[in-house]
Amino acid sequence: AVQPKSKKTLAKSGVKNIVVVEGVRIPFLQSGTSYADLMPHDLARGALQGLLNRTSVPRDVVDYIVYGTVIQEVKTSNVAREAALGAGFSDKTPAHTVTMACISSNQAMTTGVGLIAAGQCDVVVAGGVELMSDVPIRHSRKMRKTMLTLNRAKTLGQKLALISKIRPDYFAPELPAVAEFSTSETMGHSADRLAAAFSISRLEQDEYALRSHTLAKKAQDGGLLQDVVPFKVPGKDTVSKDNGIRPSSMEQMGKLKPAFVRPYGTVTAANSSFLTDGASAVLLMSEEKALAMGYKPKAYLRDFVYVSQDPKDQLLLGPTYATPKVLEKAGLTLDDIDVFEFHEAFAGQILANLKAMDSDWFAQNYMGRKSKVGAPPLEKFNTWGGSLSLGHPFAATGCRLVITAAHRLKKEGGQYALVAACAAGGQ
Repeated sequence: AVQPKSKKTLAKSGVKNIVVVEGVRIPFLQSGTSYADLMPHDLARGALQGLLNRTSVPRDVVDYIVYGTVIQEVKTSNVAREAALGAGFSDKTPAHTVTMACISSNQAMTTGVGLIAAGQCDVVVAGGVELMSDVPIRHSRKMRKTMLTLNRAKTLGQKLALISKIRPDYFAPELPAVAEFSTSETMGHSADRLAAAFSISRLEQDEYALRSHTLAKKAQDGGLLQDVVPFKVPGKDTVSKDNGIRPSSMEQMGKLKPAFVRPYGTVTAANSSFLTDGASAVLLMSEEKALAMGYKPKAYLRDFVYVSQDPKDQLLLGPTYATPKVLEKAGLTLDDIDVFEFHEAFAGQILANLKAMDSDWFAQNYMGRKSKVGAPPLEKFNTWGGSLSLGHPFAATGCRLVITAAHRLKKEGGQYALVAACAAGGQ
């Protein structure tokens, strides 16, 4: 993300400038609280309506809508379309849904960038939504096969024969896996091993988590979280603030037991991001279209890169691999960056990435690079809190990172921002 003024060339020759006009999110809430009885498209609709209200962009000007989601509600598999119709967009506006774990709305945004850059669209809305309060739980495969066969049975005898084969174990439910499919390991276990590999202590992780909550509370109280729009929960009160920001004390955090690797693990509930419900949306345009419509862009989306690596030992190190690549593509160095916004899956994951980025040995042995890219200085890093405190509705976080980066650039008088996130699958 780049502020509209520039010290360096903003666009490569012949490539359109693509801008963020505005971005919003409904409050991020801990799962099981005020959004618990809703469906994902309800949350996404709230974010889309908030974006429309804030920008006054005519609905029929939007050429395309892309949304990200991770835990998919089977009744609304293309949640982008259902949310768009619910928000009052034209039924002539195409919409599709993408999934890429915790970088799903990053993928939604860059898909929008591609549509604009290719000349297919001038105006794209991108976003993400997650409702962890209600995840799909299936019958066992044996039961599903029996029920599907039963549905095709024609005679009473055939039906009774099938029913007679049902055994008690058929009723055991299947929950969505919290583990990596390829490794059968939970992300929390990976975070614990990563912290151990980089010698990140429990104390360091708790201190970083406390920093995140403290900075988020300060930003919330200071009115800096301008991307949050109120959301009226049907049958309940209007929600206006994130509810997971809870600065504690090192003493209280120290009392918590390890959450994944017992009894000696260092990752706890206090230094991990929590299950969160929420939705976000951003309005992207070509610069020409934005200026023609009288909008002042918040930032340019200058360049992006996706990376993948080993999902076993390096599941959460995506930012380390992606940062030098995107800087080189953009013709920038780490010192050019004024604002860093990284997704905080775990405190240990953030600290391990900072150590890896600052290690010549890691760069040479794992990345095929001659030297390290360097670690972002903490005074420029997630200074309004992060996923540990604000919450992490998987697919909605990418848009939060980008719009927070844009707001910080403006507030701090900065020029360039860099956004990075790790995701399941080692991406």
